[in-house]
Amino acid sequence: PVPDAPPPSGLGYALRALRTRDYAIFWSGALVSNSGTWLQGVAIPYVLFQLTGSATWVGLATFATFLPIMLLAPFGGVLADRYSRKRVLLIGQSLAAVFAIALWLVWSAGLATPGWILVLTALGGMAAGLTVPAWQAFVPTLVAPDDLPSAITLNSVQFNASRAIGPMVGGIVLAQYGAALAFLLNAISFIAVFVALLLIGARRVPPQGATARVVAGITEALVYLRTRPGITLSILVAVMVGFLGYPIVQFTVVFAEDIYGVGPEALGYLLGALGLGAILVAPWVAGAFGDITPSSVVRLSLPVYASAIIAFGLSRTYVFGLLAAVVVGGGFLALIATTNTATQILVDEHMRGRVLALRVMAFTGSYPIGGLLQGWLADVFSAPAVVTTAGVLLLVIWLWARRQTRALARLDARPA
Repeated sequence: PVPDAPPPSGLGYALRALRTRDYAIFWSGALVSNSGTWLQGVAIPYVLFQLTGSATWVGLATFATFLPIMLLAPFGGVLADRYSRKRVLLIGQSLAAVFAIALWLVWSAGLATPGWILVLTALGGMAAGLTVPAWQAFVPTLVAPDDLPSAITLNSVQFNASRAIGPMVGGIVLAQYGAALAFLLNAISFIAVFVALLLIGARRVPPQGATARVVAGITEALVYLRTRPGITLSILVAVMVGFLGYPIVQFTVVFAEDIYGVGPEALGYLLGALGLGAILVAPWVAGAFGDITPSSVVRLSLPVYASAIIAFGLSRTYVFGLLAAVVVGGGFLALIATTNTATQILVDEHMRGRVLALRVMAFTGSYPIGGLLQGWLADVFSAPAVVTTAGVLLLVIWLWARRQTRALARLDARPA
């Protein structure tokens, strides 16, 4: 018998979605815009910590950013299934740009207080909540079905590349010019995604018949998930990462200030290291070295991710923390991108927007709750103790999950 051909691999295979013109344009515009978002993302916790000296306020900033996304994601999911996803993105991004400009104006006028910063951060989160499900559901309309895994992984790469670029630029800007320019650059960065959306013509997806009532629409999605255990498992992994692992982002500010004794520029590099780690791991996740099953990625990545978080929590020098952050970023990308790809492959088109809204709701809900709880615990105990404990809990979860072979295999299922 003729032996089976080896699975396609190589860097070209991993990057194949970028051969599609519309996807390449959208990817580039999103990279610029999200870099601006992350630039502001390092400025907000930095100025709040400078104003208050409290890790709790840093946790409140996380809460104000992501809780509105969690609350409005179900409505955004219904919008993504009922209306043009491109139009939803244009409207939502316009609102986000207005709130970014408002934050710049308030800060420049000297009127910014911790309370005002939180209010404007929350308003930006509301705009994001309306658009994130449409953003996720928009990607499959830009590429051929065979290129979907590449497109989804590259979308995660774009997000994490911006997480490297934005904080690095933000740290330099904060150190040299102050927060006003950081907020202004974020507002300007929205132009890139507007131009990208106007240049592309996504495949038209007919309205999917989603009910106009948000609660009923989400109820339909929850019932649907009972028939897709692989999707349910992917959401649970995202919740675990969001609650225990992702709050490490907010603690970089505390570690830079209180543990390492470095300034905003070094803080930017520390946050950028998280994105750099994701970029380094992305070719493996995207299949550059041969296809690997989602369950294998989770089984291999979770202990590395947990151990890196423990190492960061135990770090007392900037260089050691920087190296640990690179590994944390790689583990995060592997877990989130892989489970997101599994969801996108398994979900039916008529449920895509609402199911992705549930995933967004679950992840963005777990992160601010975990961030607020860990921020409060850090003020009671210490940031290193809280981060280390979170990593240990993730390691315990991995020790349990590695025995659940049949359950993890659900991530590898394919639609009939």
